[in-house]
Amino acid sequence: MSAPALSPWLQRPLGELLRQRGHAWLLQGPSGLGQYELGLALAAAWLCEQRDEAKGEGACGHCPSCHAISVRTHADLCVLMPEVAMQELGWPLDEKSQADIDDKKRKPSREIRVEAMRDAVGFAQRTSARGRGKAVLVYPAERMNTITANALLKTLEEPVGDVRFVLASEAAWQLLPTIRSRCLGFTLPWPEDEDARNWLVEQGVPANDAPALLRAAGGRPSDALRLAAAGQSPKAWGLLPKAMLRGDVAALADHHAPAQAISALQKLCHDLMATGSGAAPRFFEVADLPAVPPKVALARWSKSLANAAKTAEHPFNAGLMLEALVSEARSTLNSAGRRP
Repeated sequence: MSAPALSPWLQRPLGELLRQRGHAWLLQGPSGLGQYELGLALAAAWLCEQRDEAKGEGACGHCPSCHAISVRTHADLCVLMPEVAMQELGWPLDEKSQADIDDKKRKPSREIRVEAMRDAVGFAQRTSARGRGKAVLVYPAERMNTITANALLKTLEEPVGDVRFVLASEAAWQLLPTIRSRCLGFTLPWPEDEDARNWLVEQGVPANDAPALLRAAGGRPSDALRLAAAGQSPKAWGLLPKAMLRGDVAALADHHAPAQAISALQKLCHDLMATGSGAAPRFFEVADLPAVPPKVALARWSKSLANAAKTAEHPFNAGLMLEALVSEARSTLNSAGRRP
């Protein structure tokens, strides 16, 4: 399982990070910019056995250490993620957790479990197996609850031996202030449109689809790639706003789960709010948007979507939920021109 090449807008940040000293980094920024990829590249460079440190380059990609990371078996790298993210990104769970999930005793966690954090604290106290120090990658760091974060705090305050930490977050403001204060912060750069489009094409996205998918993702390349992998049709995305005006439930066919449908409607609501305030839309072309409803109606819709997002993962009837979401969207969009 070889890691993909680091995207061009992250090459320079990796070099900057490697030239600086510190035992704990917090990589932050909006989702889809590559926090996980940069965090893993940083950890791999720290552990690489053939890296040219004088040139400030990243991991070599072919030494035994790099190979161990690529097959997810490096003895000196501890990866802390929610179990759902571990499974998605190909990282193995510990035997007990995997057995519990396989036996249907519980579902994979959506938070970083405190038991995993305690194991990581023990890992930090052990001697390096390969002699290049140890690294702990935490992603998404905002998925630590208060108990889990406090379990990490003392080790961040008083690191033992040669361990280094990289916390990667898409919502750093949700972290405890005490966690943030003990890390060196680094904000990921926003990629240029051309770089993002070229990168998507390199990942196998058709060149004609890349601009629309990038717009649908709000300019975030990794999110655009996930949309492409999920089967999002660029043409259908542009037709979505006016389909909601008609109340066409089938227009959400590309969004296989309620959470995805809610996210799409939140983007539409955002762009209508932006347009109504004289700003440019972010997710749709201006020509794709219907008339802007009254601000009161948009605010009410935005609040309703936010509430729906909190329960989107619950086992409701997905079909009925989508119908309710589209009905509310249609009612809000057709209020344009009425008195607020």
